[in-house]
Amino acid sequence: MNTNVRPNPVRLLVVASLLTFTSFTTLPALAADVTVTVTAVAKKGAPPPIKKEDVQVFQGKEHVQVADWRHDGPLYLAILIDDSLDTEAASQWSDLKAFINEQPENTLVAVAYARNGSAMVAQDFTQDHALAAKALRIPLGNLGAFASPYLSLQDWLKRWPSSAGDHRSSILLISSGIDYLRGGFEPVDPDLDPTIERAQKENVNIWTIYYPGEGHLGRGYFRVFNSQSNLSRLSEETGAESYYLSFDRPVTLKPYFDELNQHLNNQYLLTFAAPGGGKKGKFERVRVITEVPNVQFLTPSEVFLPPSQ
Repeated sequence: MNTNVRPNPVRLLVVASLLTFTSFTTLPALAADVTVTVTAVAKKGAPPPIKKEDVQVFQGKEHVQVADWRHDGPLYLAILIDDSLDTEAASQWSDLKAFINEQPENTLVAVAYARNGSAMVAQDFTQDHALAAKALRIPLGNLGAFASPYLSLQDWLKRWPSSAGDHRSSILLISSGIDYLRGGFEPVDPDLDPTIERAQKENVNIWTIYYPGEGHLGRGYFRVFNSQSNLSRLSEETGAESYYLSFDRPVTLKPYFDELNQHLNNQYLLTFAAPGGGKKGKFERVRVITEVPNVQFLTPSEVFLPPSQ
């Protein structure tokens, strides 16, 4: 029997072509579910309920499909108080306690103090709102350690409960916004961008209220101007709002707490399918719009697309 089988040149050519095509053709990145918190805001009063079919999402110029749109999910609400604040700030704590106690049953509240670049937790997340309110105390003022409130935010975000897209997360930062560690003279604090990126990765909205720091250092014009700009950017780019009354100490914080309460009551968890973010993941701008009259959305400036699988 002749065992010398001559190869078919046509078959070899087809196989080689297929191997070449496979080698140089990259498969499209698999889509991954991305969840982001969206806050509905009306021009006047509270916005009406927003339905899934009322929402459109754009990733760049591309229209993407809304996979899920949920309202009234659990909320993790953290209150971070800068320990370098003027001690007079504690006169506002009765309104802050009322704000805490007004939260719905499905809101877990935590209280911490920003000191030495750390978040010193006085009360961990709890559904016992009265217990959380008891954790409020007078800021240390000039007795407190002066550092960067943004480092304290980063410290807490590193320990933040993983959401996995099943709950909303917000931080209320009450601070002068001044980075005493570096002097506070730089227009953009060097710790601001890393803080924003960390919050966007964790899908945490950071609401800010400006309140003066203790002593003369906390009232210099350039320091206050820069700090308020940084606080505004921190809130805006994480899908939240910043509150302040010029450079003055607010007479009362109650209007801020009332508006924040309305915002928290009109939040939604939006889930959409997006292409993977490559080997390390990436940030990308996403727009969320609606045709419901007189309603707009607060959203993070960018969302984090997880690494491709």
